[in-house]
Amino acid sequence: MTDQPKRVLVTGAGGMLALDLVRALRDAGHAVTALGRPDLDITDPAQCRAGVTGHDLVVNAAAFTAVDDAETNEAAAFAVNAVGPANLARAAHATGARLVQVSTDYVFDGFATEPYTEDHPLAPRSAYGRTKAAGEWAVRAHCPDSWVLRTAWLYGAGGPNFVSTMQRLAGERETLSVVDDQHGQPTSTVDLSDLVVRLVEADAPAGTYHGTASGETTWHGFARAVFEHDDLDPERVQPTTTEAFPRPAPRPAWSVLGHASLEAAGVAPIGDWRTGLAAHLAR
Repeated sequence: MTDQPKRVLVTGAGGMLALDLVRALRDAGHAVTALGRPDLDITDPAQCRAGVTGHDLVVNAAAFTAVDDAETNEAAAFAVNAVGPANLARAAHATGARLVQVSTDYVFDGFATEPYTEDHPLAPRSAYGRTKAAGEWAVRAHCPDSWVLRTAWLYGAGGPNFVSTMQRLAGERETLSVVDDQHGQPTSTVDLSDLVVRLVEADAPAGTYHGTASGETTWHGFARAVFEHDDLDPERVQPTTTEAFPRPAPRPAWSVLGHASLEAAGVAPIGDWRTGLAAHLAR
């Protein structure tokens, strides 16, 4: 356990996750530098070295997250999701900083029926998943003193997300059709940011961790929960299938992640997804 304030670099500033990461780290007493793409191009090794120098910790929240666009722009996604983390990892290792690399459930095949363990074999089925898996490999190879933190089904106040989309559509349509054959763990950016702070301050061992809420639901169940919280009739949300909404990138049918590594490190996993959703909507 460490109570020493750290000098932290957060990349991807301006993004939905980074906004809450910066707030959480500053609230915990750390000195935070937040840099977005105009300030730091993570695909440039020299910029990474200059940006990382003088920091104790780097939290990489920069990513190419347009899952469908990645299918036709895999080189661009690879530059941000794999080359960028490699550059940051080399810079962190060279300057003695630790690194938190935010990753994704898309590194798995999505065919499981029980929570994925942290050491489950990677088998990405999309360009996005392949590039994020490459980013994980690069971070482990170039900065062994790092944490790979996979998350999924992320939502937050700082950007477009499923919750705000459901609230908007509730005012525009009488009924909604929402996929009911994809399972996951809706996770708020506030809760994930809090976990990053706790993981770092616990001085948890380097390795792979899963940063998702506890419990599980489907997109349909998630949408119904939003309606119920807003005192709207959840029966207006109708179940449908993934097949009915074809997309360029395949979606995982199963995105539920286990939290054994956190528990082994003495760090409490994020609480139930319903609790996180209620807190988000109350904010």
